[in-house]
Amino acid sequence: MCALKQATIRVVAVMGEGLAEAETKQLIAYARSNNKVIIGPGTVGAIQAGAFKIGDTSVTIHNIIHCKLYRPGSVGFVSKSVFEFQGETFNELCNIISRVTDGIYEAIAIGGDVCPGSTLSDHVLRFNNIPQIKIMVVVGEEDGCDEYSIVEALKQGKVSKPVVAWVSGRCAGPLKSEAALRDAGAVVPTSYQTFEAALKETFHNLVEEGKITPVKEITPPPIPEDLSSAIKSGKVRAPTHIISTISDERGEDQCYGGVSMSSIIEKGYGVGGVISLLWFKRSLPHYCTQFIEMCIMLCADHGPCASGAHNTIVTARAGKDLISCLVSGLLTIGPRFGGAIDDAARYFKDAHDSGLRAYEFVEGMKKKGIRVPGIGHRVKNKDRKDKRVELLQKFARTHFPCVKYMEYAVEVEAYTLSKAKNLILNIDGAIGSIFLDLFAGSGMFTEQEIDEIVKIGYLNGFFVLARSIGLIGHTFDQKRLKQPLYRHPWEDVVYTT
Repeated sequence: MCALKQATIRVVAVMGEGLAEAETKQLIAYARSNNKVIIGPGTVGAIQAGAFKIGDTSVTIHNIIHCKLYRPGSVGFVSKSVFEFQGETFNELCNIISRVTDGIYEAIAIGGDVCPGSTLSDHVLRFNNIPQIKIMVVVGEEDGCDEYSIVEALKQGKVSKPVVAWVSGRCAGPLKSEAALRDAGAVVPTSYQTFEAALKETFHNLVEEGKITPVKEITPPPIPEDLSSAIKSGKVRAPTHIISTISDERGEDQCYGGVSMSSIIEKGYGVGGVISLLWFKRSLPHYCTQFIEMCIMLCADHGPCASGAHNTIVTARAGKDLISCLVSGLLTIGPRFGGAIDDAARYFKDAHDSGLRAYEFVEGMKKKGIRVPGIGHRVKNKDRKDKRVELLQKFARTHFPCVKYMEYAVEVEAYTLSKAKNLILNIDGAIGSIFLDLFAGSGMFTEQEIDEIVKIGYLNGFFVLARSIGLIGHTFDQKRLKQPLYRHPWEDVVYTT
């Protein structure tokens, strides 16, 4: 009904069948009073050759080409049938018409409901007023009665164009509808088997009499082959939009870095092992994956006062969702908070590989006006060192085959502590330098790969991954405690002009 009430919509097709009779009658009454047309209910659709189609008419583009529906012919075709048989009957009759005539101009299936929105006779009368249509084909249904409306229209001269009709069954009254149509002047074959011959003869006679000038045939454009079929047959190679080398979920057992999920679970890869597969595309030695997991555990959280946790807490207390709270904390990660691991690794590696002594490196950075990444802490100092750093260094000295970069970072720390006691090697510097030893000592990375890993930002990724655990925890903590909206106290603000 909403569609019918749209001023710009004149024809509405109703595909669904079995609509409530009362509702259907309301739609029909509204359509007729407002000069609109309903096709259906229960229609398979309609098509105007070379123009457009409604619903699933003719199904595929190949069938449209086969039935010459790519250009208008001289035949107007209307049919009525139960929905489940309608598509098959409709498409087959379109095929027959295309074989023995110059093709269809317009074809409509009105559906098989008791109360159709438009009848066979409605469309026959409409076809009669379309100059391009020279002959009409009507296919009725068993026990139909609308055929008598066509009979009356033929007798009264309202339909002047030839009609070829095929109707099975009886209609109300003592006469068969076929006989009534034949008496009214329509061409009615004796059976479905003779329908094609009757239509062919009628069309041929009209051409001979000069009443129909067959439409000039045109060559339709070639049908592009369906891409999926062409790819399957190996005829084309479709360009891809995404290249992925780390995982594959297409098989029964998903793979990370070429290792099946079953193997990952059975062999106990753990989180560190999964990260080695997805991030580094290789299975690292056990001590390497242990170190990765150790970094994640030690960096998971550093209390509610760190900038990331503070942001997350404030956001959570504002009633925001988990993702918003997490992101607000992650956005604080940068050169001053957790995001100096890559820079620390880059500068330590360049200085060590260049043969610079610790003091030469520090003084050189000072002259450039660059803070040494990985050195310095807001809370920890020489007398109160970061326990996390000590744990990482102890693990590296115990399990790593070589810790040359870590020891270089310790030498840098010794020099910076001579200047200020808070210039200690912080967690960023420790992780960055030890990861350099992991890459170099494992023997599984080339120099070029190590440089690329540091350049891309892998190492900061470890802090982001780890700290996400704590930020999520702070979000849940604040929501669980039902903490109110945070407002910073006045006494902690210096107001100045």
